[in-house]
Parts: sequence; structure tokens; C-alpha cells
Amino acid sequence: MTDLYEAMSTLRAVRRLRPDPIPAEVLERVLQAACWAPTGGNMQPWRVIVVRSDERKAKLQAVYEPEWQNYTAANRARLEQAPLGADRDKLARTLAAGDHLAANLAQAPVILMFCANPKFMAITDAHLDRISMVGGGSVYTAVQNTMLACREEGLGCTLTTLHCIQESKVLEALEIPEGWATLAMVPIGYPVGRGHGSITRQPPSALAFDDAFGVPWT
Repeated sequence: MTDLYEAMSTLRAVRRLRPDPIPAEVLERVLQAACWAPTGGNMQPWRVIVVRSDERKAKLQAVYEPEWQNYTAANRARLEQAPLGADRDKLARTLAAGDHLAANLAQAPVILMFCANPKFMAITDAHLDRISMVGGGSVYTAVQNTMLACREEGLGCTLTTLHCIQESKVLEALEIPEGWATLAMVPIGYPVGRGHGSITRQPPSALAFDDAFGVPWT
């Protein structure tokens, strides 16, 4: 079994997925991992739609693909001006992998669509004069558990929210009732190539503070 720390440190966004079906028992373990996630008040306000039909996957691709192109337009312009080197190569690889997913999303064997109803959430920041963020904490824990389980099962996966820009189309495509919102789309499947691997993230010295905001963690 993969060491937990190794799994977390190699949970790469895998966007090149084979269309091979995922065995039912593997998919059940991934979904069970999602169900173990902590939620506010233990309410489990989320649901996940396991999208497998060609028709519905095609509808999701029709929403996602143009939004991906819009989202990456600035990076494409930057790529054209970037000097030759490792940074340019990395950006080119990332864009190419994303383009592959956008053009082949409907070929992924499974697309997981996480949704939630705010009425069932313990949203303790709803009264504050800012965008509420607490509610998502009762869904993204399940998303992370799902992705770690995919890592353990040898499945590639990636998290995207670009579909939310055209959420009304997604709600219609998946017959999601009024009052429910989508929070994450996670296509999963066996990877083309080696899949997961080393990732680049900032360390605790950059993201953690000691006892008060702004005090460096040493």
C-alpha cells in the first residue's frame, strides 16, 4: 500500500486518461473514501454524480472545452513570448495536457460531479461581509479523499471548477434539482503514461506562520 505522505506528495493533476473501464469494486472503494471525509456538523451535505453515459459526458465536454480555452488564453500568449528553457517547456506541457483533457473529456470512463445544497451545510461565515467560504469545506474534504483514493488505486484524476462558469447547462445536463450547486468536477481513469509523480508546491516556510499572521515559520 502506498505510504500516505508519498501519496500526498505525488498526487499530480493527471489529464491524459485512457478510456478503459474502471472495475466496479475499485470505483466503490473510491466513493467510500469520499464518504469518510469530515464535514461541518457531520452533515455530509454533498452528493456526487458518477457520470458514465456517453451522452452526458459529451454534454460536460461541450461546457468545459470552451471554458478551458478561455481560461488559458493568457498563458498561451505568454508561452509565445517566453524564452526557450525549462519554464517554457513546463508551461507547454501543462497546456498540452490540459488541451488533451478538454478535447477528450467525454472519453474519460468516469466523471465525478460533486454538488451540495447550502440548506444542509453548517455555514458559520454566512453572516460576514465577505464571500462565504466555509460551506465548501464540507465538500472539498470529500474531493481530496476521492483523489487520494484514486492515487492509491492507480487512477489518474484532476480537480476542475471551470464548469461552474456555465453551471446552468451542467444542472440541466445532469438533472440536478433546484437549490443544489456544483463545486468540483473530477474526471478519473487509468493514466496514459506513468500518471502521478513529483509535484511542485511551496513549503511550510512560505505558507505557514508562527503564532500570528506574518510571523515566519522557522
